[in-house]
Amino acid sequence: MTKRLFISSMVSKALMLAISVALFVFGIMMVTTPVDAAEAAPQVAAAPTAAQAGALGMKYLSAALAVGLGSIAAGVAVSMVGSAAMGAVAERPELMGRSLIYVGLAEGIAIYGVVVAIMILMG
Repeated sequence: MTKRLFISSMVSKALMLAISVALFVFGIMMVTTPVDAAEAAPQVAAAPTAAQAGALGMKYLSAALAVGLGSIAAGVAVSMVGSAAMGAVAERPELMGRSLIYVGLAEGIAIYGVVVAIMILMG
């Protein structure tokens, strides 16, 4: 039994590592890819200066980081809280309502990330 638990733990850790590496490589590719400011700028106004284009890029990058890191944190929190809550429900079924509240609070972290990203993009 412990060997099976150890293997599943190692598989989940390897999967999390693979997803983290893929996100890191994708982020590096997005940051280092050159963007032509004239194509990205609306045609109504004059093209932004290099400083304005850099600020716009950082704005989008920070919004993406807010959503991405918030979602990853929510996933980790839900996995921890959910497994503990289901263990508690297995022993005492009357705790089901409270455990759902705790899992919902953990999922709220992702919503906070989206709200922060919207605030960054609108400001």
